[in-house]
Amino acid sequence: MPKQITRVSRNVHAVYCEKEIKLLLLSDLHWDNPKCDRVLLKNHLDEAVKRDAKIILNGDTFCMMQGKYDPRRSKKDILPEHNKANYIDAVIQDAVNWFGPYKDHILVVGYGNHETAILKALETDPIQRFVDLFNTTHGAEIHAGGYGGVVDFKFQLSADSHRRKWTLRYYHGFGGGGIVTKGVIQDQRMMSFMEGYDCIWQGHVHELYHHINPVEVYDSHQKKIKIRDVHQIRTSSYKEEYEDGFGGFHIERGRPPKPLGAMWLTLSTSFADSKVIPEFSFCQKMYV
Repeated sequence: MPKQITRVSRNVHAVYCEKEIKLLLLSDLHWDNPKCDRVLLKNHLDEAVKRDAKIILNGDTFCMMQGKYDPRRSKKDILPEHNKANYIDAVIQDAVNWFGPYKDHILVVGYGNHETAILKALETDPIQRFVDLFNTTHGAEIHAGGYGGVVDFKFQLSADSHRRKWTLRYYHGFGGGGIVTKGVIQDQRMMSFMEGYDCIWQGHVHELYHHINPVEVYDSHQKKIKIRDVHQIRTSSYKEEYEDGFGGFHIERGRPPKPLGAMWLTLSTSFADSKVIPEFSFCQKMYV
């Protein structure tokens, strides 16, 4: 079997599997923000290590809003260890050290609007810098993805090269989500112009859900009409902005409490019918 992950193009990766692969799908960590629940995040990452799960990050890994160029900056929203003249460098170096224990588990790190804002404002690429420094420091092989991209999971079912695949389309997200729709309407918009994917995954609006859209497809080889499932998932954040509802940016705009957490995904193969079977479960903070 070839190495586990290869880059097919700048935002398409192939991951080679045997019978099963376990994944932790994360987005919107806002890791460098003081409101990031790092205790919860570390618990989930440590559980990924215990499960021997691979990790994919779908944008806004970093917040990076405290540079002098940013009108949103606030002294209370920067950690002391990042409050330096080389602010961006300090965040990246600290993150390289903090995520070090997970070097054998992280596969792909994508972009979110917070990282692309840095690229636009400061003409430096925080994701590529993080990936390059991380790989050099830890001898790892994590890959930078895109704001959107594909991870194609390829399963070798037998020695005679009988293969099956399961395709994940990730996209960080757009829009504001909405108190009522919670971003689901955007899923349907994406269904209108995307095809061929087993799962479409978004983040960005800090919601957490999974739903299934069965679609009709025509099998030209068997000359049959079939139904296939397209899974749509949304992963939330680890940034707790609501707290007790006292005040702040989130409260002043009438935004509700948001779930904290991510999504577990296990892909396993069925030798009886040569199918790849997905199993989703929430990985979240439980509120009483």
